[in-house]
Amino acid sequence: MKSRNIAKAVLPATGAFALIAALVVTSYAVREARAARTAPSAAASGQQAAGDKPTVYFVKDPEPAPAFQAIDLTGKAINTADWKGKAVLLNFWATWCPPCREEIPSLIALQKKYQGRLVVIGISEDEDPPAEVQKFVQKAGINYPVVMSTPELVSKWGGVEALPTTFLINSRGRVVWKHRGLHPLDEYDLDVQALLGQTVDAHIETIADQGQVFLKNAANATELPDVSFAGLNAAQKARALHRLNAETCTCGCKLTIAQCRLNDTTCPVSKTLAAQIVKEVLAGTPATTPSKVKTVTSN
Repeated sequence: MKSRNIAKAVLPATGAFALIAALVVTSYAVREARAARTAPSAAASGQQAAGDKPTVYFVKDPEPAPAFQAIDLTGKAINTADWKGKAVLLNFWATWCPPCREEIPSLIALQKKYQGRLVVIGISEDEDPPAEVQKFVQKAGINYPVVMSTPELVSKWGGVEALPTTFLINSRGRVVWKHRGLHPLDEYDLDVQALLGQTVDAHIETIADQGQVFLKNAANATELPDVSFAGLNAAQKARALHRLNAETCTCGCKLTIAQCRLNDTTCPVSKTLAAQIVKEVLAGTPATTPSKVKTVTSN
């Protein structure tokens, strides 16, 4: 079984079309790996679920969903109170995003299947006027509310670095997981069943949020994807982790090096910078990596 390898797509400051090529890569990479559901933590990366059953990962002690109030494209008010007792999929997407469009039929099917128990909400990252987005919504037959994104809304959810990004919220209003990139219908179906407390033909495993849901929690991680702390004692590892969570990756993602490693395990820049930091800490030499400090916004 193949593990997921999702290409990074950073929300651009220069417009939507800069993302299309990266998102196409995301679509193919995820489609190729649909059969597997691998552990998201650095320590568990690449491990397969025991037996033939997939594994559903949720975070321990999930945080409450950030306050949400918006008006959808039809003029209907939406707020967190509407979610009480229901599972929620909060899907950040855009009409110009190929994997987002490919994912829409799955979200439509889920909304139909779990009517009254599931709330699917689309958050459009389009720069086009709402009326143009609504035309797409009608043509696609979207049966769930769609609202236009704002910088404040994205900030509340800890930032959205790739499209599509979907937050999973349980019936108690807690954010238990976040999916980046295109994911198949059967995977989301398992998620919704688990969110609703139904019997699920899968292993359900809970892990501490170390940036998998909210990137601010990357500071809790003691291991990072493809970062070796071999040879460091406890104090040195603590210093290395501090730097990884304080210094900004230079790939353009505007994240800390630790956040970038968790957000995009394929990023060669953060991987190189992380290795350099470990080398410097081990040798006791002054820092040569960029000293720019990342300020992390709290959720």
